[in-house]
Amino acid sequence: MRPAAIEHVVSLIAPPLCAACGFPRPPEAVICERCEADMASAPRVIEPGPPAVDLAVAASPFDGVARQVVHGLKYARRLALAQVAAAAMLSALPDHEVAEAVVPVPAGRWHWRWRGFDPAEEIATAIAGASGLPLIECLRRRAGRRQVGRPRSDRLRDPPEIDVVAPCPTKALLVDDVWTTGATLAACATALREGGSRRVTALALARTL
Repeated sequence: MRPAAIEHVVSLIAPPLCAACGFPRPPEAVICERCEADMASAPRVIEPGPPAVDLAVAASPFDGVARQVVHGLKYARRLALAQVAAAAMLSALPDHEVAEAVVPVPAGRWHWRWRGFDPAEEIATAIAGASGLPLIECLRRRAGRRQVGRPRSDRLRDPPEIDVVAPCPTKALLVDDVWTTGATLAACATALREGGSRRVTALALARTL
């Protein structure tokens, strides 16, 4: 029996499941049609952005399918969801926004020790591949306190410290998975400005409102 036929038989016995909601999905897809439709219809969030950011865009509020995609990528290690996130984020980006390179928000070292990968980097890599823009990892996060779980006031008062470790693009597309207070985006954008970027557009999958 040919591999394609075997795959078809297996899909009939045990249908592949959506990486977001867990319900059956088409064999060639990562998420089911319902989740795909929900992502496409989610209201995008566009704001002037935190300090040093010219424009901040999120493909969805941080709820529903967007939350499931973030959690599936971050905590269940479903790396294929990075492609789903990238497609939604690029669709949300205004047509007039032009960037020279994709820059991922850098993860802290403890993230790498725990996960073995960085969700923002996975999404940024997928965006670079889909858009044809180069991926430039020109930022590095210093050791410091985690942002997750901290009160808003603490995040804003004590943002992460970001260093420039490589030449920065003139027009940067700064990519993260979730945009919460904007403290991390502002710290990264400030570093990019110091490294020579003249325009910084922040792009996230979800915005915590």
